[in-house]
Amino acid sequence: MKKIDGVRCMMYDWLAGRTLCILHHKSVVIVCMLTVALSGCLSSKKLQGDQYLLTAQTVKGNRTVTREQLESLIPQRPNRRTLGLPITPPLWFYQLGLHSYNREAVLRELQAKTNEFEQQSQQLANQPKALKKLNRRFSRQAKKLRLKAEEGNWLMRNLGEPPSYFAERDAQTNAAKMQKYLSDKGFFHARTAYKLDTLRRRQIRVNYLITENAGFYLRTVRYEIDDPRVDSLVRSSLNVSKLKSGDRFDLDNISGEKVRIESLLRDQGYYTFSRQYIPVTDLDTTRRSTERLPTVDTLRRNIDVYLRILNPPGQSAHPIYRIGDVEVRISPDEQQSPVVSTELDTVKRNGITYLLGGRNISSRILDSKIRIRPGELYSQTNYRETQRSLFLLNQFKFVNLNFIDTTNRRLRALVTATPLDKYEATAESGVTVLYQGQGYPGGFGNLTFRVRNLFGGLETFETSIRYGFEAQTGFLPKAISERQVYSSQELGISSSLIFPQIIFPSRLRFLFNTYNPRTQLSISYNNSFRPDFRRSLLRASMAYNWQISPTKQFNFLIADINLINAGAGTDSLVSSSFYEQVDSLFRLGSTIYLGFRRSFASSVSLAYTYNTNTVGQNRRANFLRTVVESGGTTLNFFSEQQLRQFFSLRDENGQQAGLQYYKYLRLNVDYRHYYPIRSRTTLAFRVNTGLVYGYGPTNGVPYEKLFFAGGSNSVRAWLPRRLGPGAAFPFSSNPNFPDVTQSGQFVYLFEQPGNILLEGSAELRGRLFHLFADVNGAIFVDAGNVWTLNNSRPGSVFRLNTFVPQIAVGTGVGLRFDFSFFVVRFDGGIKVWDPARQYLNDIKDGGRDERFILPKFSLKQLSSGPNPLVINFGIGYPF
Repeated sequence: MKKIDGVRCMMYDWLAGRTLCILHHKSVVIVCMLTVALSGCLSSKKLQGDQYLLTAQTVKGNRTVTREQLESLIPQRPNRRTLGLPITPPLWFYQLGLHSYNREAVLRELQAKTNEFEQQSQQLANQPKALKKLNRRFSRQAKKLRLKAEEGNWLMRNLGEPPSYFAERDAQTNAAKMQKYLSDKGFFHARTAYKLDTLRRRQIRVNYLITENAGFYLRTVRYEIDDPRVDSLVRSSLNVSKLKSGDRFDLDNISGEKVRIESLLRDQGYYTFSRQYIPVTDLDTTRRSTERLPTVDTLRRNIDVYLRILNPPGQSAHPIYRIGDVEVRISPDEQQSPVVSTELDTVKRNGITYLLGGRNISSRILDSKIRIRPGELYSQTNYRETQRSLFLLNQFKFVNLNFIDTTNRRLRALVTATPLDKYEATAESGVTVLYQGQGYPGGFGNLTFRVRNLFGGLETFETSIRYGFEAQTGFLPKAISERQVYSSQELGISSSLIFPQIIFPSRLRFLFNTYNPRTQLSISYNNSFRPDFRRSLLRASMAYNWQISPTKQFNFLIADINLINAGAGTDSLVSSSFYEQVDSLFRLGSTIYLGFRRSFASSVSLAYTYNTNTVGQNRRANFLRTVVESGGTTLNFFSEQQLRQFFSLRDENGQQAGLQYYKYLRLNVDYRHYYPIRSRTTLAFRVNTGLVYGYGPTNGVPYEKLFFAGGSNSVRAWLPRRLGPGAAFPFSSNPNFPDVTQSGQFVYLFEQPGNILLEGSAELRGRLFHLFADVNGAIFVDAGNVWTLNNSRPGSVFRLNTFVPQIAVGTGVGLRFDFSFFVVRFDGGIKVWDPARQYLNDIKDGGRDERFILPKFSLKQLSSGPNPLVINFGIGYPF
């Protein structure tokens, strides 16, 4: 065995001394064997006689406390292995980088750079610009060298992982921490131990053995409070107490109860109250002699908890504070003259003094955001809500709220706010990336102009102009390789006016003042110029938005009016070919023609969003968004004949003219759940469903309001919007036979909308390594489809007895590059179950059932086989 290890290490040293290694593409087995061999070299050559690598650690024997809770107490992280085998590629990369790494040389280089910088900075002391440039260059170089000295070279930092050495004292410490944690969770007689398993190549696994024994449960919870008023407040709120009789003892619940009492009292005027007046809880397991601890372990034991709330030293009760004077100061406007500043400076409203600093700001709007009132009891909640409300106005850089303790326990409140710039202009540019086969990347530019406090009521006016161009292949019935490339342009302008209140002609609008309401009026115009068509959209909307809590939000779109116009493109030949193609696709079952009608669509909708997910925090969270929408609601007040005359529609036997109008109902529910498994590993679930029903003269629905499946945020094994509907398959001439290429792929020429959507996803996300950014990986399973409500195509209608086998299933893996401010995502999906692949092959062969299509996936035919790998590109996570 020593000879074999010696040969392996010779191979390692030979490879480490060279920077280029060329392997044949068919030598996968040799590469795997070589990786195993190199992974073992560290244990046989680099480790000392008493050193072991920590490559695994497990927790066993726990029944109630979860494994994740106990593992979180272990600070050591074992070296990552591949598929549970004793193969550690990151460790091998680290050793490969270490072979050519010299920390002393890096420190000498850093010192030399520092000395050089000091000499040059003295020479440039009288040249500020040159000195500033020198400082920036030295900062970059020094930062890079310090990082290299602390964490190693590029290979060690980004692809490698330093060896995790086992130390028995760490295992002893971890076992003691677990025992204390179990005791804090009510298992006072718990026992912990550890067992070591030595693996091959000087690797070790630590098994932590847990014996919980019987848990202790709360028999009684008693409060001993010296202050009568505090006693009354606490006892009246015991229905929301964190401590309940019958629950298992948990030290976290006791800490939570102390926090709850502190918040309760601080909302009732106890400005100086803190948790320090609630000392260590008295626990009694033997107060009753008839219920002493049994000699034999049982499943349940009782414990009495006594919570005391002490008075301040030398006082008979806790002091109660009220709000005294309240003053709101707005930073002065430096552009105003002193005379005008004085005239607009001081305003009194509802007992609050507003020093506006010469700014034209509505004191009524400010007053609706101030929760602190003179004469009221001090409230910590009102203090926080005041800061939050002022911040959400998006009008101030800084908002500070301070209290000054005056005589007679009166708190003088001082609110200071510094406004943002009144005028602001921003410009941005970027690259658009379209769906596969839909065009080429193009550039766009966006110019935004913003005015704050436009009319003195803290309104925000914003207008933006967007221009974009891209290369298009047109919409011609030719092979992709034969398509000519055309230019396409888009020009749009949008304006919005946001009021920090509900604009409504009734006193009902004041009921929303505590929920940070907003009213947004918007109007936009977008025009697309393409060689195949021209399409414009004029939209006007009015929306109410309010938050009842940081996690719950309502959005009421009281009016959304859209006027769509479409016509011939900039190239008459391409445009005529395009409309001929639209007509041919209509005969194949496509509804894309709906998007090119001259139409009028109006709607009203209500959306509710519940979101406990915080970006950057890996914790259990939920997201729920429900949208109810009614289109053409006001049109129901008119007869069909009146509407046809108004919109200039011809009778049913004539051709389409005038404006097409719609009446429809739409419901969409999107639910997501995030479950953390480890510190950087998350299991995410999503269920998305919807229904849209048209009840107008043609039962039509605006094309944008239909549902689609497939793509980077849906079932990722299908091209965007190409899945469904139901079990329908694409066909070219005969609707009984699918349009299939020679390799067995279905030919999807157009999008597949539906009236009913049902889809779900499960995704395991975790960090892989760091390479300029955090590179995260994912394994996912998607399922779903869309269905229609009418029998336009065989197999497309939703029916309760047939929809289950019509749910498509796909799976795949993904890479995500997390740059903190945005995430670039690549997902590769393959089909597992394709409901459309139960069809007639030809008259002679008869029917074929290839719905379970996973076995047809082949690495040799990644893109050309019957089950190709579909690559999806996206910004941000899919859900």
